[in-house]
Amino acid sequence: MIFVRHENLKVGMRLAKPIYDKKGVLLYERDSKLTPQGIESVKNFGIIGLYILEPAEPVPPMSAEDIEFERFTQATSFMIADELKELHDHGKIKNLPNITASIIKGYGRLDHRINFVQNLRSKEDEIAKHSLYCAMLCAMITHKMNIKLSDQNETVTAAIVHGVGRLDIPDEVKNKKELDDNDKRLIYECKKRGESIIESAFLSTPGINRIVSQSTRMLHAFDNGQELDTRKNVIGAKVLCLARVFDNMTAMNDVNEPTSEISACRYLMAHDDFFDSEMSAALMDSINLLAPGTSVELTNGDKGLVITENPSNILEPIILSFGDNRIIDLGQKMIYGDLGIKDVMKTMDNRNIIDKEALKKAGINL
Repeated sequence: MIFVRHENLKVGMRLAKPIYDKKGVLLYERDSKLTPQGIESVKNFGIIGLYILEPAEPVPPMSAEDIEFERFTQATSFMIADELKELHDHGKIKNLPNITASIIKGYGRLDHRINFVQNLRSKEDEIAKHSLYCAMLCAMITHKMNIKLSDQNETVTAAIVHGVGRLDIPDEVKNKKELDDNDKRLIYECKKRGESIIESAFLSTPGINRIVSQSTRMLHAFDNGQELDTRKNVIGAKVLCLARVFDNMTAMNDVNEPTSEISACRYLMAHDDFFDSEMSAALMDSINLLAPGTSVELTNGDKGLVITENPSNILEPIILSFGDNRIIDLGQKMIYGDLGIKDVMKTMDNRNIIDKEALKKAGINL
């Protein structure tokens, strides 16, 4: 699998991932060959490129749930982009309640972990996709924490609209790889102006702006190493702040290498004085970090496969080592000491490398 920018796409290239239109209707299935019309659609949608299969490469496995995740996120990001523009330009909402309801219906009532695989972002769709993934994370976390539906609804809505002020950030600042203090100050001011837009648009539901403004203050304090008493902050603001940090770390774009989900979770846990440990646990209980069959790199440099998850500590599963075919229970600290998982091995499109066939060959049945 390779990533090909839109200007380099050629007729006949095979798709590694499906393409949907703005309404979520399937345009091109995986393994289908690109047509001139398909290439034009990619350009019209503002997609920076596609994942393409090598000539003899088989189609990578994707579950029905993974495919639905792709469809939902592609279609919903377009809707959020339109909604944010309407809110920014006219101070009104059109389809926001329906977007919130669809996110909660799809991802705020799950009884199992999912593969949370983000799509590559461009500078044009970064704000909409960041808002979408934050909203989905908020839906999952609030569900795991058994937060009442009205508060879940406000938190997810706040996550969708929280970035509206970023639409005012000048392109020359957006395009910078390194931001100076003046750039950071400008971005913060844009975010604060966005809060004024949100406050005016949601006069009947002030809790939404409260969540946005408190989460922005929290994130600003955290980024600048400032102390902040968060005891009076509402739960939704703390959830949204955590979701924003997690998404910022794990986001895929064509400039920076994303942090893996497991590394991001470790980061949140290491700062439990700022990020509520119950919320971090709810996040880790919502997404697949180390499912059986996941390929990992250990802290001693060895590679291995996850055999069994550890219900008491998801970061310490049982591993099959590639080096000597040993089975290592990372939860047994008396035996293995500080040996642990350094990181998860990823495919080019940021999916965990899953090799269940290797487990079967080793005589381990899942």
